[in-house]
Amino acid sequence: MNDEQLLRYSRHILLPEIDIAGQAAICKARVLVVGAGGLGSPAALYLASAGVGTIVLADGDEVDLTNLQRQILHTQATVGEAKVASGARALNALNPEVSVVAVQARLEGDVLDRAVAEADLVLDCCDNFATRHAVNRACVRYRKPLVSGAAIRFDGQVSVFDLRRDDAPCYHCLFPEGEALEELRCAVTGVFAPLTGIIGTTQAAEALKLLAGCGEALVGRLLLLDALAMRWREVRYPRDPGCLMCGSRGV
Repeated sequence: MNDEQLLRYSRHILLPEIDIAGQAAICKARVLVVGAGGLGSPAALYLASAGVGTIVLADGDEVDLTNLQRQILHTQATVGEAKVASGARALNALNPEVSVVAVQARLEGDVLDRAVAEADLVLDCCDNFATRHAVNRACVRYRKPLVSGAAIRFDGQVSVFDLRRDDAPCYHCLFPEGEALEELRCAVTGVFAPLTGIIGTTQAAEALKLLAGCGEALVGRLLLLDALAMRWREVRYPRDPGCLMCGSRGV
């Protein structure tokens, strides 16, 4: 790192758990953020401020007036603009050193596979089970760590699936695809604005810890937040040896 980087990231470097080696790893990393909305906004902002070398921001939507209540990457001036273009400009304004790759599409198929294969780590900041499971399948295939978050109404959750580890569960172990899970959308049910910030920044914290190689990740642990009562609780879950997605991993 050069002198300017040493100064910019000095408060990280002062932490012995991160130090210069951990910050250097963060600066060299390539992170895929799937979704530039309520969760992706705070997550991407903190990844950029922390110096992640390359942030791939993927989202097929445009900025809508209803997004501005919580999606802090975007402003009144960017309503109608592609979220990834609006987001990339905000991230570059915060930290010009970060390379932002804007992908204006809902990732699927070969494009998703390629994006995951090229990444060091993936953040699932989307809002639907189909994309979550597709991202999980790609992360299992390429053994990439996945940090997943969700927020609706006053309820949030976050967990880490470190698919580099043979003993780590995947998203399918926790939420099997095809099960009758109710899919709620904030457009219908609403969402408390700061909740997306709390969950998104928690995702960023877990991602940075994984990149720097410090601390204990939320592997096999689902962190749940009731923001109305401001209570956290943790649910532990194991890897499913019969999982259709990751059951053969390490065999």
